[in-house]
Amino acid sequence: MTIGTRLYTFFKGRHVGSDSHGNRYFIDRRPKDGKHAKRWVIYSGSNDASKVPAHWHGWLHGRTNESPGESNRKLYDWQQDHQENLTGTEKAYKPPGHLLSQGKRAKATGDYEPWRPS
Repeated sequence: MTIGTRLYTFFKGRHVGSDSHGNRYFIDRRPKDGKHAKRWVIYSGSNDASKVPAHWHGWLHGRTNESPGESNRKLYDWQQDHQENLTGTEKAYKPPGHLLSQGKRAKATGDYEPWRPS
């Protein structure tokens, strides 16, 4: 976070809530007449938008005025906890045959026929 963001948040922001990742969400204390109140997030750790859960993403983009910290969201049994994008990290998915996961894959079964232009 830059010093400018820190000062802007201190003087103009009102803390609305936090999520399970430690991100903090803010809204403008006094929005300008006829304008929507500015909303922003201060990330916990690196600035990565994939760290924002879906319900907070909707609030940040003005899809709802009720902040997720105040609401009792209905959770369905098929819903999973939010997980940030792991691409480029040690926890990233590496399919069988990937060079970084032993580099071995199953033999071709013979059902593959390469395309040849006529």
